Amino acid sequence: MLSTDASLDEVIDAVERAFGAVDFRSDEIAFTFTDYYTAEMGQGLRRVFLTVSELVDPSRLAEFKRRSDELETRFCRPAAPSSEGEQRRRVNLDPGLLTLGRLILASTKDNAQRVPLSDGIYAEITLLYRKGDFEPLRWTYPDYQSASYREVLRDIRHRYKKQLEDVLSAP
Repeated sequence: MLSTDASLDEVIDAVERAFGAVDFRSDEIAFTFTDYYTAEMGQGLRRVFLTVSELVDPSRLAEFKRRSDELETRFCRPAAPSSEGEQRRRVNLDPGLLTLGRLILASTKDNAQRVPLSDGIYAEITLLYRKGDFEPLRWTYPDYQSASYREVLRDIRHRYKKQLEDVLSAP
């Protein structure tokens, strides 16, 4: 998620340096699902989904979450020493793993449905893929339940399925 003063090109450059070449970038989607981030990041937030070309080992999800948090810190605004609710974060990166059957997101927040990975990082199955679409679960955030997010994720899944087919058919 990006604040109005965050440069998508700069974020993509940082993501590529940390994780590899970005091979997919969604259109920007206005983040209007909650005001949870408003005090910290301001109004007019937007979500962009990015994928990298290299298929990754799922056991590295905790490492990717830690790296994402480091990138978020690099994009922070300087804090004003005496202001409460100061807008600090300009970028919120949510690394995840998309498989043919589910979307898993990483989090630093524990909850009943989350599985601990390592060093305070948790994994959550956020969406299941059944009968041609992603289905939300009871705990799925409202934005990930939206038709716009699920449409993007179906497109990413289609691209991922093609990548798997290409890998499996390679000599």
